[in-house]
Amino acid sequence: MMRSNVRVSRIALPIAAAAVLAFSQTVTYREPFRPRFHFTPTVNWTNDPNGLVYHRGEWHLFYQFNPFGDVWGHMSWGHAVSADLYRWKHLPVALPEEGEVMAFSGSAVVDRRNTSDFGRDGEPAMVAIYTSRTPTDQTQSLAYSTDMGRSWSRYSGNPVLDHEDPAFRDPKVFWHEATGKWVMIVALAEQRKAALYSSPDLKSWTHLSDFGPEGAHPVRNWECPDLFELPVEGEPGQSRWVLQVDSGRGHPWLGSGCQYFIGEFDGRRFRNDNPPETALWLDWGRDFYAAQSFSNVPAEDGRRLVIGWISNWMYAREMPTSPWRGGQSVARELALRRFPEGLRVVQRPAREIETLREASISLRDLSVREANDRIRREGFRGDSLELVAVLDVGSADDLGLRVLQSDAQETVVGFTASPAEVYVDRSKSGNVDFHDTFAGRHSARLDAPDGRLQLHVLVDRSVVEVFAGKGRVAITDRVFPDPSSTGLSVFAKGGEARVVSLDAWQMRSAWE
Repeated sequence: MMRSNVRVSRIALPIAAAAVLAFSQTVTYREPFRPRFHFTPTVNWTNDPNGLVYHRGEWHLFYQFNPFGDVWGHMSWGHAVSADLYRWKHLPVALPEEGEVMAFSGSAVVDRRNTSDFGRDGEPAMVAIYTSRTPTDQTQSLAYSTDMGRSWSRYSGNPVLDHEDPAFRDPKVFWHEATGKWVMIVALAEQRKAALYSSPDLKSWTHLSDFGPEGAHPVRNWECPDLFELPVEGEPGQSRWVLQVDSGRGHPWLGSGCQYFIGEFDGRRFRNDNPPETALWLDWGRDFYAAQSFSNVPAEDGRRLVIGWISNWMYAREMPTSPWRGGQSVARELALRRFPEGLRVVQRPAREIETLREASISLRDLSVREANDRIRREGFRGDSLELVAVLDVGSADDLGLRVLQSDAQETVVGFTASPAEVYVDRSKSGNVDFHDTFAGRHSARLDAPDGRLQLHVLVDRSVVEVFAGKGRVAITDRVFPDPSSTGLSVFAKGGEARVVSLDAWQMRSAWE
């Protein structure tokens, strides 16, 4: 959550809401660069996902939203719900800015035990914990709803938590079963620390400890922290805690990004398993930030699901989209997997994405030339695709997939044998000149065990999300190709490679 001095009168908010509603009714979700299955608001600016929570059959996505325009300012909580994490229904603004007090980022919980006494007639309250931001201070506040998040009341005792440091924001709250209390992790942004607090009732908070600064250095700040437990794949009964923070500047490929730490949390203090200087990144692209996990996910589901903002603070205000600016990643399922260097987070798209699949092509055991001949012969192309590929590296130095391709444009999802790394190259992906840092190649180290590269790629008009090595590496990049750039091909350079398998689907719009 970046800071700015913006003022608005309370009287103007209803007028702005009416204007947004009228404009929204003209939106088709077919505008240039509009993703088909990634969340975007109908109009105006959005950034951080907020208050991700599941309640009675609905996934709630709140998000930073400007009711007045398509640049950052007047921050309020927009709101949408979904039954399947992909098809979203827009709802009215949940927490509007009030006077000079913006509703900055935060989280939401379902208070099933009614510890806050906000519940009514047996209905547990959905409680939002958010940062109240004035031009000079940032404090933590509460709002609550007892009608499935359709209407909200701000707590009369706000703020519930303050700090002498004014850069104090983005609370993430969860119930800690072992201690029987709520735990809040909140950023001391400029100190690059995450502060931990506990509460019996969401209203009174006791400081527990601070974590940081550790990890990547130098970074501009820490924002949007999260803390959750993950099981270790293939090791029954084993789990570790993941503490995630976001940095406005400091990512290896410039600008903002998400880093994480793996360790222990005993209800009071988080202890990092790795040396303090170890920097682990949730995503190696330029456009994944402010990730937050869902709370109150049913036990029978059992997944840890996160969504992140698909943009970068270096150029977010200049993205060439209209009448909206900004959007969210697909929901991702997280797990921990053990590698020679230790435990690492792995991720994949939430499985419900399969419900959006339409026309497909399936290739098996072909040379690169044979695969491209089949793709051309069957006329398979598109600007919204899901691709699952296994490529035999063979003697190739560089191989992979070209998507959103035309004679002059392409976005490359590739792998080099030396150094062993996966990458996305958007240097020729269309409009790359709107900002002088946009064009480029973004990579991460990745081995190809047994000489085989595994790729899971989501292409959605202006979004490319790559999950490589069974989710070991994620790379998310925005791209802005011409409408005619819908081609797909396989490539290999410096030697021979083979397509072990390629399953590709054209994707239907989640908004139709």
